[in-house]
Amino acid sequence: MNKKYYPSAFILYLNYFIHGIGASVLGQVAVKETLVKQWGASDIGLVTMVAAALGLGRLIALPFAGPLSDKLGRKVASIIGAGSYAIFFLGLAMSPNMTVAYIAAILGGIANSFLDTGVIPACVEILAPRSSMATMLTKLSISLSQLYMPFMIGAIFGENLSLNVLLYVCGAAIAIIGVLVLFAPLPKMETAGGAKSSLIQDIKHANFSLESIALIIIGFTGTATFQLWLNCAQDFAKEYAKIGDPSVMQTYYSTGSLVAIVVTTVLVNKIKGVRFLFVYPLIATIMIALVYLLRTPSICYIGSAVVGYSAGAVVLQLVTATANDLFPKIKGTITSIVMIASSLSNYTILSLAGTMDKADILLMNIGITVVGVLLALFVNVRYKAMEEKA
Repeated sequence: MNKKYYPSAFILYLNYFIHGIGASVLGQVAVKETLVKQWGASDIGLVTMVAAALGLGRLIALPFAGPLSDKLGRKVASIIGAGSYAIFFLGLAMSPNMTVAYIAAILGGIANSFLDTGVIPACVEILAPRSSMATMLTKLSISLSQLYMPFMIGAIFGENLSLNVLLYVCGAAIAIIGVLVLFAPLPKMETAGGAKSSLIQDIKHANFSLESIALIIIGFTGTATFQLWLNCAQDFAKEYAKIGDPSVMQTYYSTGSLVAIVVTTVLVNKIKGVRFLFVYPLIATIMIALVYLLRTPSICYIGSAVVGYSAGAVVLQLVTATANDLFPKIKGTITSIVMIASSLSNYTILSLAGTMDKADILLMNIGITVVGVLLALFVNVRYKAMEEKA
């Protein structure tokens, strides 16, 4: 680890603080109600479908965002990400209808892709060899903003201000962060050397194993678990558990995520991150099932904290760190591949959820998470076999 780059890492992680708001603002019931009113609509499910467009934007950008990061540098990718996110926030604030908001959300997804393939590899390189800690810190930045977001929204509504205030502030803030990234020094990238290759060539020579493919699929299932909870659990709690202000669940969720980050960051220095890929989704499966069956306010609050701990993107961060360790010469490209799986989940699963009953959404979440548990069990068995051979 080179301490002279620590200030640069701090600036890079600020992008993820704003990203935390962008990734979950469309899941807040109060925000959904505000936006459908702004658009002159009545179906709150439309906002969930707009949130799905974040995944579509990521899908559009990821195939070339990772290779661009590997070839042109982490700084270029990070700046593109910050600029696109600024447009997302401003576009959402000014959206007169769902169509404009949908386009803005696609740009938000594109921003996420470039931040993932620029910021994460850069921070892994700054904090090397502690790749798991580097990715955990991105989640820490996200969880901090998500923890305080309900209070921000409450303060804005308490002052009888428009939600647009939060969106405009976030847009301006990440634009400023992009300028700071422009002047921040970054370490020299670790590259494969020799002639520059294409994404297809990088993938062709990557020597994918069954466990690496399983890891990529876990990127899909892990994303589905927390995205379905973030975007739909509050709706379930309001309708079935009769919670008057379900936005409080966001605070419980974010608190659980923060605890997970601290605990996992400590533990990954002693226990391999791949072990948590089985344990955490298993805990999430049990908790979501309890929420579905019991349907009380208390279990919804507890469920938010537990799901935040066990599924609040920590699994995705650990998958990314493990994949980066498996493919050290193409960190940006392999991050793209994992995030493509994640984005497919975001887009397809949330689009489907926008047309489903809220209770059925929880059942779907349980099923998808169980698949992740089984895949993680397979990966752990294979890793254990490899360790015994070594």
